[in-house]
Amino acid sequence: MQISTDISRAQWDEALASIPASLQQDWSYGDALVAVGAHVVRLAIRDDQGLVALAQFTTRKIGLLVDVGLCSRGPVWLREVTARERQQVHKALKSALGLGWPRVTLQTPDDEAPLPGARRVVSGYSTVMLDLTRPLEDLRAGFDGKWRNRLVAAEKSDLKVQQNGTKPAQYIWLLETEEGQRKARGYTATPASLVPEFVQAKGDRDSLLVLRADLGKQKAAAMLFLIHGCAATYHIGWNSEDGRKLGAHNLLLWSALDTLKQRGVTRLDLGGVETVKSAGLARFKLGTGGELVTYAGTYF
Repeated sequence: MQISTDISRAQWDEALASIPASLQQDWSYGDALVAVGAHVVRLAIRDDQGLVALAQFTTRKIGLLVDVGLCSRGPVWLREVTARERQQVHKALKSALGLGWPRVTLQTPDDEAPLPGARRVVSGYSTVMLDLTRPLEDLRAGFDGKWRNRLVAAEKSDLKVQQNGTKPAQYIWLLETEEGQRKARGYTATPASLVPEFVQAKGDRDSLLVLRADLGKQKAAAMLFLIHGCAATYHIGWNSEDGRKLGAHNLLLWSALDTLKQRGVTRLDLGGVETVKSAGLARFKLGTGGELVTYAGTYF
């Protein structure tokens, strides 16, 4: 295997056009991270037959001493490889990243299988995946009974679903609301400023989907999705008290599935599942009938 930084954005995007990779491995996501102050390194893994995998790392220095590189939800394998090949690439990436010494190189594979020959230092992250290659009626039939009942009630309510525009001024209210939620509830997440940077890096209005549920003239709820290649990720959500009572998020997600399918999305990542700190949100995601995926963890 040969590993190098010699790859263009066009090649990267083409490779991931039909493979539903994670948001963290999207080229434009890397550009967005750079715009908010991060440092990104992109590596291409090749053999005699061509591209085998792609790996996007963020790097930083801790305490002016230790260089740290993190490949989140990667590498993205472009074809089937053996466990031995995965192990070889894991070792080779450490050297190819070009970090100084001392250094720490971490990988969180987008895979449920343990990484052979590597030491796990953090337990696996869980998320819920929806297969959007299935017909809409099949997706609806897969909803949990209580989830579907709340959707039916929301459809009969006075809630009206609107699609927000994709200019920052048209959805900045949602980003500001999300920032307020974080401070009030004391949780951390990627900065809201990443969203407009991601859209600008994509240069494509269809890379962002913001749906809003209105109750009369008042906003009741909203959901924001980022689209990357043939995959999409649920990124931000907000619900008012009326929205929660009426099942606004059930209605918004159902509407999003139709729109995402029309845009060619084949997999929707509903984001992390935390059954202790965010039990209600976890029940909502699991109620969609999507596949609960727990990744192997973070490896040194």
